[in-house]
Amino acid sequence: MQMQLQLPAHQAGCSARRRGHVTRSCGLRPKQGQLVKAFPIRRVVVRVATATAEQVEVKPGSFDFNLYMVDRAKMVNKALDEAVPQKYPDTLYESMRYSLLAGGKRVRPALCLAACELVGGDVTAAMPAACAMEMVHTMSLIHDDLPSMDNDDFRRGRPTNHKVYGEDIAILSGDALLTFAFEHIARATKGVSADRVLRVIMELGRASGAEGLVAGQVVDIQSEDKSVGLDVLQYIHIHKTAALLEASVVCGAIAGGADEVTIEKLRKYSRNIGLAFQVIDDILDVTQTTEQLGKTAAKDLAVNKTTYPKLLGLEKSKEVADQLILEAIQQLDGFDAAKAAPLVALAKYIGYRQN
Repeated sequence: MQMQLQLPAHQAGCSARRRGHVTRSCGLRPKQGQLVKAFPIRRVVVRVATATAEQVEVKPGSFDFNLYMVDRAKMVNKALDEAVPQKYPDTLYESMRYSLLAGGKRVRPALCLAACELVGGDVTAAMPAACAMEMVHTMSLIHDDLPSMDNDDFRRGRPTNHKVYGEDIAILSGDALLTFAFEHIARATKGVSADRVLRVIMELGRASGAEGLVAGQVVDIQSEDKSVGLDVLQYIHIHKTAALLEASVVCGAIAGGADEVTIEKLRKYSRNIGLAFQVIDDILDVTQTTEQLGKTAAKDLAVNKTTYPKLLGLEKSKEVADQLILEAIQQLDGFDAAKAAPLVALAKYIGYRQN
């Protein structure tokens, strides 16, 4: 029986917005072979997918994706609330909690917990890592919204952090979330060997720093208002977006006790869904409204940013996303179908989300 998961088609509509700061550009391009051990750039072959994600069946007929995500979000929100309680200095913690507890889909924590369970671990072993992923992700959103970067006024349907607390507090609260993420893994992880905890910390550090998220952000900023090729666009997406999604899955697997072969299969799965996530983001930026997205639409157009739709067109971009999701799901072959169902569903959700 096919899993009950709604995957609506992309809808048209967009709204434009101009950013209020001077864009920057330079000729930075990744060197040949750079960072290949950490996040090798995967060349996308543009072709019609052999099957779309809607055509890939999930064998466990009783799996309810929506219920699963609601349940996981409740678990994660409770853990985050307990991990970052309100205390002195009041403004700092209010700012941290304002963005950290603002809702959102909790995709990264859900991936982390699902990977842990897939390999036979208990969610409690991976919950500190799952929370850390959301802390780092929240930091990236706070900083990304700043006037010196994307200059955005709305995030998750409400004013961005710096609009409420000011740029100075927003920067510092992002810094605090980033550093606390690593402390939280080290302090709160129980029942996992020290060497595995250290590997989790290393994976997250690589994904969030100069070999991952930060590198992608830098090249993204320096590529604004200029023409770049598919190789640079892939570099941006793999590092800025896919790196943290990859770390979420891999860290969950490590905490759950996975062997090296399994970890590498899940790394391939997560790298595919990570790149697909950003391809879909590029599509949604030009097909959805600000209200639908919960953040400003058409930002990429406003700064003349290179995107998949700009390079390949909408239909080819959708085909690329289809193929990436299909290849991700294929990495789950051989696992217990019931345990793999959440990761299959999350891959489909990432490939066919509407916001």
